[in-house]
Amino acid sequence: MARKMLIFFHKLIDWMVVVAVVLLFLICLYATVDAYFVYAGASDSSILRFKPSVDNPGSLARLSKDAIAWITLEDTNIDYPIMQGKTNEEYLNKDPYGNYSLTGSIFLDCRNDKNFSDPYSLVYGHHMEYSAMFGALDLYGNAAYLDSHKNGTLITASGQVYRILVFASCKADANEKSVFQPSYYSYEDLTAFLNKTAMVFHREVYTKDAKVIALSTCQSAETFDRMLVFGILTEKTN
Repeated sequence: MARKMLIFFHKLIDWMVVVAVVLLFLICLYATVDAYFVYAGASDSSILRFKPSVDNPGSLARLSKDAIAWITLEDTNIDYPIMQGKTNEEYLNKDPYGNYSLTGSIFLDCRNDKNFSDPYSLVYGHHMEYSAMFGALDLYGNAAYLDSHKNGTLITASGQVYRILVFASCKADANEKSVFQPSYYSYEDLTAFLNKTAMVFHREVYTKDAKVIALSTCQSAETFDRMLVFGILTEKTN
């Protein structure tokens, strides 16, 4: 009887090991597939067919009524449509086509004017690996990188074309009013904040009448830390 019990427990242990190995394999497989789809969503090049040009700004309208602009920072992976929802949660997990996506979209704060007429416009994007989405913002913490990647373009759905000149980068808490409350923005408050916290700050190009665009991404899911890159918007004229 004891021998039979011993054999039974050995077989039970063998089956438990097999089940544990299968479960571990399935978990690893799920994580791999999930990571693939997350990265694929962040690097979906099909969206580029809606990229507007100076001569054809209307291509954004074919994408979505919520596609309000397209942002490009030269020689970086930042080359995306900017969406704007009714709330700031709408495009956290929705791609520009309107489908559910863990990577979400690049989107303008719902409190800002969609034509970027405000003195301060705040744009959000998820922090993705391989510098996808707004993961590329981390690189702007280095002064040499910022100086060699400071130019960009923003084209609105209404056809306005802005040059972007990046002038500063910093880290901030998500509750920092001088940065994350567009209606609270003032030149004096942002200057004081950047003087205190900026990793890079070209003060000479930031003037009181400058129109500012701020690009924000989270540093991790566990904290309120944000990485921000600031640029000056200058309307391009023919």
